[in-house]
Amino acid sequence: MKIVLLDALTFGETDLSGFDALGEVVVYQTTSKEQTLERITNADVIVTNKVVIDDSHMSACGNLKLICVAATGMNNVDLACAKERNIEVKNVAGYSTDSVIQHTFSMLFYLMGHSRYYDEVVKNGTYSRSPIFTDVSKPFFEIKGKKWGVIGLGSIGRGVANIAKSFGAEVFYYSTSGVNRTGDFQRQNLDELLRTCDIITIHAPLNDKTDNLLDYEQLLTCKDRAVVLNLGRGGIINEDAVAKIIDEKNISFGLDVLTAEPMIENHPLLSVKNKENLYITPHIAWTSVEARDKLIDSTIENIKSIR
Repeated sequence: MKIVLLDALTFGETDLSGFDALGEVVVYQTTSKEQTLERITNADVIVTNKVVIDDSHMSACGNLKLICVAATGMNNVDLACAKERNIEVKNVAGYSTDSVIQHTFSMLFYLMGHSRYYDEVVKNGTYSRSPIFTDVSKPFFEIKGKKWGVIGLGSIGRGVANIAKSFGAEVFYYSTSGVNRTGDFQRQNLDELLRTCDIITIHAPLNDKTDNLLDYEQLLTCKDRAVVLNLGRGGIINEDAVAKIIDEKNISFGLDVLTAEPMIENHPLLSVKNKENLYITPHIAWTSVEARDKLIDSTIENIKSIR
């Protein structure tokens, strides 16, 4: 069985040797749109994280039995065409839940605690010249007693909600699908959640219901000193609106996902004046070492299932 990995660079230093016992393995660190067809033509199994596989690719692959998406989302594969051609498509769900939950709080603490400012104050020598033993110029607040709104109540959203509750936050949620419900937390409509919550975290997929869910008008209703974090998908928040509001109102934003990835050059978010209220990470919430190990192990099991 010939197995082709198209974008192994996204797995970092994760051990990929487990694939070797399954057949002939060809590993490409990255694969461009122009290179895809040539590289998969004789493959029995394709492993892709973000490389797009469409009908033109499948039609040229006479041996193709399985497309393994090394991720949860499968929007990079034409699922309808795969079904027509009797090609299985398998993804991996739940591998990064703990990693994303952890990164949510990492982003929150960075912004709420003014970590960038206080780190620089010490390292640039300002603290050494201080007339007092502390620095209270950037006040921070406790999570306890704050209202925390979760947008998207899947496994990640529930995990974040449970930890927020353990910190003493009053947790509310808005289900973007309208399906997920729980009696553990208070349900709100989106407008009320945005208007009343001190901390708002997004853990929803990108679809017709969530595309541009938070635009300028919605974000403008957020409370002064609110913190808004997007760890769902880029496109849920209008990034141009964020770039505008962050210099108009005292709201902090943390973004691990963007509409276009990697980030486009000269993005409006790179030119904001109030940089301390903005924290952007390059889609890393899913990438803990443990999460990537689980991802590869589960992908290998998906391949074994067709042997």
